[in-house]
Amino acid sequence: MKTTPWILGIFVFGLGCGGAKQDGADDGSTGSEGSGTEGGSGTTGPTTGELPDGDSSGSEGSGSTACNFFMCEPEPPPALCDQWKQDCGEGYKCTAWANDGSTAWNSTKCVQVMENAGVPGDECTAEGGGVSGIDSCAAGSMCWDVDPETNIGVCVELCLGTPDAPVCDQGQACAIANDVLNLCLPSCDPLAQDCPGDDLCLPSGEGFLCVLDASGEEGQAFDVCEFGNACDVGLYCMDAVYGKECDAQAKGCCLPFCDTAAPDCPGDGQSCIAWYDVGQAPPGFETVGICGIPQ
Repeated sequence: MKTTPWILGIFVFGLGCGGAKQDGADDGSTGSEGSGTEGGSGTTGPTTGELPDGDSSGSEGSGSTACNFFMCEPEPPPALCDQWKQDCGEGYKCTAWANDGSTAWNSTKCVQVMENAGVPGDECTAEGGGVSGIDSCAAGSMCWDVDPETNIGVCVELCLGTPDAPVCDQGQACAIANDVLNLCLPSCDPLAQDCPGDDLCLPSGEGFLCVLDASGEEGQAFDVCEFGNACDVGLYCMDAVYGKECDAQAKGCCLPFCDTAAPDCPGDGQSCIAWYDVGQAPPGFETVGICGIPQ
């Protein structure tokens, strides 16, 4: 059951595809309590739009100590911080949150690390919802895939390295979204849709990652969508020009992934368009395609 209302207006996946290209919908992927995300991984392909602009500029504050005649007290951490540098000082962590009351992460802030904080893989709680930025995970991780009814999720590790050279454990890849999220998420196969639970396998960078399902009760083939993760499993939010059955005035339209070696597309005039240009597909993804009317 899809209970995630949060908009991952974050993942503007720079899709690694050279075949189908689209500029309409926003690419959303990865959201738990915040499910619609935008933000990009910066590659070419059928991109689905942009996420809300977020100020993720890092501060160099390090939580140094200020002293007076009576005692020394830690200086407050910077208002904005850098998740890659984790520059909030001892006892704090830099985390993403929604600073405007919306359901999409759009900024960063320093929050105190809770006692007995969980490590990646542990169950966690998020105070005030999945986009509050306040959770029970240790520094360098955040509470992800948060159930909006219980506020319980799982601690997920943040990417190490830099935005240009992110680092994650084997079997994972770095999803960068809304300019404020940088998460190590499981890699997956869009034709097998082999993600855990009800997560979606969607494009990110040069490959595919498991992201949160923000489709709610909608998201069937040819439904209107605005984010990459606003469609059901096996579908992706593409520009409406790829389907005659799509609403031509809509920002995006849910269309199915397909296998170019055994194409099976539901729309009138559609064919299975290769996701990657010839010779550019990563090993194992050579036959990945998306159903659409060739442009």
